[in-house]
Amino acid sequence: MSIESLYKEYKNPLFSLAYRMTGSVMDAEDIVQEAFLSYDQIPRPEAVYNERAYLYKIVTNRCLDLLRSSAKKREMYVGPWLPEPLIEREISEDDPSDVYLQRESISTAYLLLLQRLNAVERAVFLLREIFNYSFDEIAEMVGKTSANCRQIFHRAKKSIHFDPVDNPSVSVAEEKVRDFVNSLLQGNTTKLLELVSENVVFYGDGGGKVRAAQVPVAGFDPVIRLHLNLLKMYEGKFTASFVRVNGLPGLHFILDDGLQYVYSFAFRGNKIHAIYALANPEKQRHL
Repeated sequence: MSIESLYKEYKNPLFSLAYRMTGSVMDAEDIVQEAFLSYDQIPRPEAVYNERAYLYKIVTNRCLDLLRSSAKKREMYVGPWLPEPLIEREISEDDPSDVYLQRESISTAYLLLLQRLNAVERAVFLLREIFNYSFDEIAEMVGKTSANCRQIFHRAKKSIHFDPVDNPSVSVAEEKVRDFVNSLLQGNTTKLLELVSENVVFYGDGGGKVRAAQVPVAGFDPVIRLHLNLLKMYEGKFTASFVRVNGLPGLHFILDDGLQYVYSFAFRGNKIHAIYALANPEKQRHL
């Protein structure tokens, strides 16, 4: 296949793997570009009998290198860490290239679950669970034995407790997010109690760059009170739009001073169980 054909066929799924691995849109884009450049520089590309596996191997190893080199930086991160938001305003349901971006496994909640795994565990888990590679193929990509990869996968799977069946459909979730916003604007706590879990947790990621809660805020009353105070503080000083964030309904706030907040949500049953607000400007350069 020509490099152009390979790029058209594999760009999106490779980005999807790199983004799940790193939680960074910008890093994922760079890694995918590097993978295709590397392939293009092979003296005899026709000798590569499996272009797909070759590209996935390059992307996987670039991700592993990045995660290892940035481990110390992550440990020193100020406040809660959230992945860079992937915002899609319009997604074609009929475009197969977008399937990778619409699955539950690219949601903020799922990406945070992946952070529990070390770099190799994450790679093995994703290559098997999401991209359906055999353990022999994964072993060749990550430099482990097939038996070792099988053990790593089963250990990682025990750490990832995620059941998308518990979540509402995208259309229902969208309706609930809209009701949540309207109820906040109206100060309707009775309606909010129907929409938000008593054990809801709010995570704000300012990265030490902008004002944000440096620890998660837990409980219905504290979380709602925080947002009612913010609405009062910034009344008439922001614009808001409903968008798809990581394939699911979310919000994009732009303050008059230029600061942006990207909200995404996690559900448990039919109630909002977690609220994520990304404010770190370094994670918004791609928006």
